[in-house]
This record gives sequence, C-alpha cells and structure tokens, in this order.
Amino acid sequence: MFSIVIPTWNSLGHLALCIASIEKHSRYDHEILVHVNEGSDGTVAWLKAQGIRYSHSPRNIGVCIAVNHLFGQASKEWVLYLNDDMVVCPHWDEAFVRAIETAPSPLAFYSGTMIESRASILPHVIAGHYGATPAEFSEEKLLAEYMQVPARDISGFASQPTLIRRELWHQAGGYSIEYGPGMSGDDDLLMKLWTMGCRTFKIIGASRFYHFSSRSTNRVRKNKGGRTFVMKWGITQQEFHENYLNLLQADSTFGALGDFPRPTLKGRLKRIGYGLSGNYPLGDLQAWDPMPLADKDVASR
Repeated sequence: MFSIVIPTWNSLGHLALCIASIEKHSRYDHEILVHVNEGSDGTVAWLKAQGIRYSHSPRNIGVCIAVNHLFGQASKEWVLYLNDDMVVCPHWDEAFVRAIETAPSPLAFYSGTMIESRASILPHVIAGHYGATPAEFSEEKLLAEYMQVPARDISGFASQPTLIRRELWHQAGGYSIEYGPGMSGDDDLLMKLWTMGCRTFKIIGASRFYHFSSRSTNRVRKNKGGRTFVMKWGITQQEFHENYLNLLQADSTFGALGDFPRPTLKGRLKRIGYGLSGNYPLGDLQAWDPMPLADKDVASR
C-alpha cells in the first residue's frame, strides 16, 4: 500500500524495533526502504540478513539528502517518511487510508499522532511513558493503552511521520538541501506545497506512533534553519504558522493570501540584519560526501 522510507544513523536497536512494529501492526503489506548513515553499529549487515532494501553512505549525509534519495527509490503512490526511533501502533495505516479516501484533493500532506514520554503543549502529542530505550520498551503496556486518550484530526499542522504522494513530493522538489542536515526543512517543504495549491495539512488522530524522541537530533550539529527560511521566503516560520496554517485550523477564508507569500516587515528587517552581518547559513554542505549513495549495497526483498 505505502512505501515506507526510514533514514537511520547508528541506531540499530531503534531501527529493528521500528521495522518489527511495521511488520506486526500493519493492516496492509508495505514496501520498506532504509538509508543507512555510517552504519558502524552493524546496521548494514542486519538489513542484508533481513532482506530489506537499503542504500548506504559512509558518512552522515543528513535527513534532507537521505530522504530525497529514498523517495526516488519508492514504487508506491503514497510514501510515508518514518523516523527510526518510532514504533507504529495497530491500525495506523488503516487510519491513513481512510483519510486519503475522504480527502477533497490529492494535494494533501498527512501526519500521525505521536505518543511521547515527555509532556508537550503540542496538540498532536500525547503523553505516555513506555520506555526510554528499546531495551526498556513496554510493548504490552503500549498496546493496552495507546488509544485511551482521545485525539481528533487537526488541520494546519504537520510533523513526522509524514505521508504524501510520491508525485507531489517530486513536484515540490522534496527537502531543500540548504536546510541540511534537516532543521526547518519541514516548514520549507510545507511552504513549497502551499505555493502549489496544497491546503490539506492534517494530523490524523487515529494513526498513532510511539516516539522515543530526538535520538538523532541530539547528536547532530544543527543548522540555523529559521534564518534560512526567512531569507528564502521573506517571512518567518512563526508568521507562516500564524498567518497561513492557523487559518486552516480555524476553517477560515485563506484564498486572499494567494499562493506565494508576501514578504512582511518583520521578514524584511530580519533579511537586512542577516545580510549586513553576512550571517546567511546554508547548512553543513561541506561535511557531506559528494558521492554518498552506495547503490551497489541495495538488496531486494
């Protein structure tokens, strides 16, 4: 039904648990594709033994390039980008299928509802502690409780895991690599989709995932994505959320905004400040291998 793309970075314990949950709790038979960054923990050998398709880069190339590459290998119409530190809960894919079947337009971007051990003010995150590591993971407790807290579908939000049509991803150009290794790349993708006419950005309440939280982002040197966003679009990420996506939440009229953002006073001032200071970050491009993808390591399943 879906192609599931998973970037991973020396997190074999999390990845094995993630894939096991897909195979155990999915209603449909999905295609799984993995990109291995470094793989010094035995991930490549494990994937070979499991017969799971993968690509491999000897160094960490970041989320943007890895996910773009995996989307290029995907064969299904709809593709789910899933982090390796997530566990899918039963009926996750059925909930997504219902959303697709009732969508007013194929221009749509869906996300799942996350369950995390830490409390959050975000409306699409449910608090629930079921282990901080794969070794501590309490699957039985999660399966007994994952639907206890009600959650409705929420418009105007996006998060991981994300589900999008493969064609729409490629038309938008996927993740822009100037956000490498990945911070703020999601908002940039949403803005590109907005300019294409997409107005369905929705969290699906019944599609649930347990998230171990920030397994990779706590280890990587973060790019200054907020600065890149305002230099590119002329508005801040906060303004994009408040003046564009929030209107979808309120079910208000948003047609007057147009398909392309108009630079704001705040955005102009920030552009001037960053320009005068010469502080215009483009991501850690120099840290990436110029030929990172070892296609010869792709196995078939």
